[in-house]
Amino acid sequence: MSILFTLISTIQQTLFPVLEKELAAPLGEKGELFVTVVELARPDQFSQRFEWQGMGCPRKWRLPILLSFIAKAVWNFPTTRALLDRLAHDPTLRRLCGWERACEIASESTFSRAFAEFARSELAQVIHAGLIKEQLGEKLVGHVSRDATAIEAREKSAKKPEQKQAKKPKRPRCKMGRPKKGEAPAPADPTRLELQGGRMLEENLKDLPRACDFGSKHDSKGRQSCWRGYKLHWDTADGDIPISALLTSASLHDSQAAIPLAQMTLGRVTNCYDVMDSAYDAASIHGFSRRLGHVPVIEPQARGGKEPRQMEPAKRVRFAERTAAERVNSDLKDNHGGRTVRVRGSVKVLCHLMWGVLVVTVKGLVRLLE
Repeated sequence: MSILFTLISTIQQTLFPVLEKELAAPLGEKGELFVTVVELARPDQFSQRFEWQGMGCPRKWRLPILLSFIAKAVWNFPTTRALLDRLAHDPTLRRLCGWERACEIASESTFSRAFAEFARSELAQVIHAGLIKEQLGEKLVGHVSRDATAIEAREKSAKKPEQKQAKKPKRPRCKMGRPKKGEAPAPADPTRLELQGGRMLEENLKDLPRACDFGSKHDSKGRQSCWRGYKLHWDTADGDIPISALLTSASLHDSQAAIPLAQMTLGRVTNCYDVMDSAYDAASIHGFSRRLGHVPVIEPQARGGKEPRQMEPAKRVRFAERTAAERVNSDLKDNHGGRTVRVRGSVKVLCHLMWGVLVVTVKGLVRLLE
């Protein structure tokens, strides 16, 4: 934490005054956040492979476009067109992104092609994972809160594959009399949760559906809401810091992404407690958390019309830490692009959201030192 404190102090006390003097204009709150994100995440270390390599027609420099997408998440611009208009008329933001004159800014079509390249290569996810490992990889995290949030999309839901109806086999005649001694029913097929615990992360991620479809959920008051789009699942550490995130179809139940998320988080930080709501109350999730050496703190679920069992007092206190996930959900949606998804396809949607997740992560890291 001392290294992070030194780095942020240097940014705030040295870099901000130098930039304001060079730009001859104040950075403002958003400008300071943008500079902090760029200095901590160091996106320039990951953008070199997207630049022109000397073959074919030279193309626009990709680093300023990459910084512009980060600025889009910081300022919460709803569209790329709004971002380009701001770049054309705001010399401070334009120079922070790497363009001196408005005529140097890339066109909207070039922005679109660059965004597709970043999305296919999962650049935003790589930058976020690198930031987490660098700043929190060697530290012990107390609580990791697991949750999912609805992401509305402006695209048609995927059509379900048509299944040919096979002829129903004739039901075998019931045997007369009592069953034979020792005869047991045929074992049921293992569920996805039961399979996930014995598979690697890559296998589990491939098994999750990612197509746009319809989802529904009930809030704390029992009211049902429906949406078309996706569902963003993520782990949040103490201090409102997103650790891992993945995108699935809206119809997928929250519990189906718990084990893959735990595997992603395991490769980035070390934590003690896994905090989840009643949607994750399953024996497979409890067992996997314990196998990782964690303590599962999961709200019990009512089953069979009975009242849910009571949580232990100590776990009830720790369960209160789950509000970190709710705050991160709200911050992403209200301030950093979670409600303005204008791209189509799970790959591009996740890339758009991850720029906002990156900004929320840096805000959490800075907040730790306040």
